[in-house]
Amino acid sequence: MAKVLVLYYSSYGHIETMAQAVAEGARAAGATVDIKRVPETVPEEIARKSYYKLDQAAPIATVADLENYDAIVIGTGTRFGRMSSQMAAFLDQAGGLWARGALNGKVGGAFTSTASQHGGQETTLFSIITNLLHFGMTIVGLPYSHQGQMNVDQIVGGAPYGATTITGGDGKLQPTEIDLDGARHQGELIGRTATKLFG
Repeated sequence: MAKVLVLYYSSYGHIETMAQAVAEGARAAGATVDIKRVPETVPEEIARKSYYKLDQAAPIATVADLENYDAIVIGTGTRFGRMSSQMAAFLDQAGGLWARGALNGKVGGAFTSTASQHGGQETTLFSIITNLLHFGMTIVGLPYSHQGQMNVDQIVGGAPYGATTITGGDGKLQPTEIDLDGARHQGELIGRTATKLFG
């Protein structure tokens, strides 16, 4: 049975919710799934004053965990059109895995959130995907088989490069059911791909 890691960073809980949907999709494909998060690098006092969601259930990942999985799906909110510094700091510590080729051939995917519709979702996805390609991973995005991303009747996320959601500038928007369906669909495709490759 393929093993999938959904690895995320979430300041306010939006990506945490999306991570759970990705995991649901991967489990529906028959994979075993763990959800873990990367360490917070913002001092706790500042995080509290900024209303960060600090009570997240997912355990903290270590870089050493990564090679134990057949697929790794990475999610983080955008920071000025690229991945958050928390996720970047975590992945930057994976040089030893890269040097050994420990992630070569594994399956990878990305998901994200932004405050606005044009707030850098696709560039953030590509910043994650770029890391995964350097690790030697095979990328699975969110194809148009998830037709919800074509919806123009409401504000929805989604891109061919990965599942996304839009939070609004004040963070009050939560992932829509269409966004969550996209995350589940991508998770299922990643689970299926990993199962085909690693059984």
